[in-house]
Amino acid sequence: MNRLAAETSPYLRQHQDNPVDWYPWGEEAFERARADDKPILLSVGYSACHWCHVMAHESFEDPATAAVMNELFVNVKVDREERPDVDAVYMEAVQAVSGQGGWPMTVFLTPDGKPFFAGTYFPPRSMHGRPGFVELLRAVHEAWRNRRAEVEDQASHLAESVRARTTLERGVGSVSAEVLSAAYAGLRAAHDAEWGGFGRAPKFPMPSNVALLLRAWRRNGADETRQMIVTTLDAMASGGIYDHLGGGFHRYSVDAFWMVPHFEKMLYDNALLIGLYVDAWRAFGEARYRQVVEETVAYVLRDLRSPGGGVCSAEDADSEGEEGAFYLWRIEDLDPVAAEWYGATRSGNFEGRNILHRPVRGDLLRPPEVEAARQRLFEARCSRERPGLDDKVVTEWNAMLVASLSSAAAALGRSDWLAAAVETAEFLWSSLRRADGRWFRSWKGEPRHLAFAVDYAWLVEGFTRLAEASGRAVWIERAQDVADGLLSLFGDAEDGGFFTTGHDAEQLIVRQKDLFDGATPAANSVAAVALLRLSALTGEARWGDAARDVLELLGDMLQRHPLGFTHALAAVDVAVSGATEIAVVGDRPDLGEAVQARYLPNAVLAWGEPYPSPLWEGRSPGFAYVCRDYACQAPAPDVDTLLRQLG
Repeated sequence: MNRLAAETSPYLRQHQDNPVDWYPWGEEAFERARADDKPILLSVGYSACHWCHVMAHESFEDPATAAVMNELFVNVKVDREERPDVDAVYMEAVQAVSGQGGWPMTVFLTPDGKPFFAGTYFPPRSMHGRPGFVELLRAVHEAWRNRRAEVEDQASHLAESVRARTTLERGVGSVSAEVLSAAYAGLRAAHDAEWGGFGRAPKFPMPSNVALLLRAWRRNGADETRQMIVTTLDAMASGGIYDHLGGGFHRYSVDAFWMVPHFEKMLYDNALLIGLYVDAWRAFGEARYRQVVEETVAYVLRDLRSPGGGVCSAEDADSEGEEGAFYLWRIEDLDPVAAEWYGATRSGNFEGRNILHRPVRGDLLRPPEVEAARQRLFEARCSRERPGLDDKVVTEWNAMLVASLSSAAAALGRSDWLAAAVETAEFLWSSLRRADGRWFRSWKGEPRHLAFAVDYAWLVEGFTRLAEASGRAVWIERAQDVADGLLSLFGDAEDGGFFTTGHDAEQLIVRQKDLFDGATPAANSVAAVALLRLSALTGEARWGDAARDVLELLGDMLQRHPLGFTHALAAVDVAVSGATEIAVVGDRPDLGEAVQARYLPNAVLAWGEPYPSPLWEGRSPGFAYVCRDYACQAPAPDVDTLLRQLG
């Protein structure tokens, strides 16, 4: 009996017809393991994961392999996007055992949830230094039956290792601007001067790294800093990691020059990159960055948005049973104009076909004849079988999109984007929040799983950004409501920061804190930035105090490993530099638009409907007010005066 058909996760439902006797994560599986004295085989993945599909086809759909799994183990399947808490705990075990992680994730647990062996993808037969999957299953079973004490000792040691790797006591000493300098030096050393990005292949976009460089450029104005930013942004938007026909970015590049991507498209990548390219347009005024924003927003709203305003999680890498098939072109499919512009050749650049790219890096603004050819190709591609869509709505990523889309709408004057951001935010408020204020993690026809700290943190950020873009006071009120929940459910009064799970949630073998910034920012980093901004907008000191507690928790780690906390360092920048508080009072859209079009990473903006805040007190209509470091400048009556004050 396979129990996944009743689940809402598209990833779990992909496995509902497997001959494997799958359980979803839950007490039923652990009770069965205890009753039968069997270990648990935990398999974690997500719907757009190519190698998850490969292992499924090779092993989980194979009756003989499934028979061994069913005989020897209680088998549990988890969608990492629905349960990031489970994923994070056991990924620590994978990294402790193998030194690296990834998905699919394969972990063997005792019936009380302790891991004792872990890995990622296992082939059906031994190859490339990896044991065959059935061979591994039998070896683990033999150890469980005949060397139980050794297995349980390994489980205890590995569980303790997971605890040690995921707990952190409050740091010593205050956070200073020196850590920003250290991070800048680290980014400069890791930067690929030829192709942009950081380090070697595979390359992920890492928006937080580039955003930190933008903040550094705002301070130092150095050509070197600007060149690192421009090289990275141009190389990504010119490479095959960018969809030149439909807009949007694939997840990462397998090479150093952004040509061959893993073809899945994730909402979170595109939400973060919208925000990054908007800020680059604000900073440098380059039309090509505006084009990237417009095309990426168009992709998200066209292909990922669902009726009602929720936005789907991802598109798969595969279609027609082949990775990347939707995006590849033979030379004979392209007219000469398109072939030249997109660098297509007869031999191709990917298994005899072409991933479209722009050979002249940064030359993205298309002349009319190229645009006409692009439109023809886009329409032709629409007739192809689309990659699979993961249509669950994840609170974190939707709130992330609300934040980026609000900023983009304000910067580029797009009322249609603002309306889309409002619709998504209203969907979240009405569909993923209980009457008592408790939020859920995901939705597919119904809400599922209690939300995590990262969901709450992004909701605070998204709602405050929406308040700044719309001028509506309700979004500040809602941001404060969510912030209350973040502090009360997830806050650590002893050491500071926020636990991943709420005090009302299921307790795993360790209660972690999400601390390190990776492809997406960590919960504590997002919370620190969002709460500092909310405090500046409302004058409520407790939000700022909670944010500074996060930075104190991270203090020693920030000093030793600044590149592990590049989003948290945005909060450090706000904390040590001070927020610039701007209020536009009365009906002065010209003043508000002037602020929104500028790159002001540490600024907050109040305009439109007043709400309780010192930013509104004693202010006369018709002026803009700029305050910094507890001092306010003279009321600005016009745009020129305001821009001089902003610097």
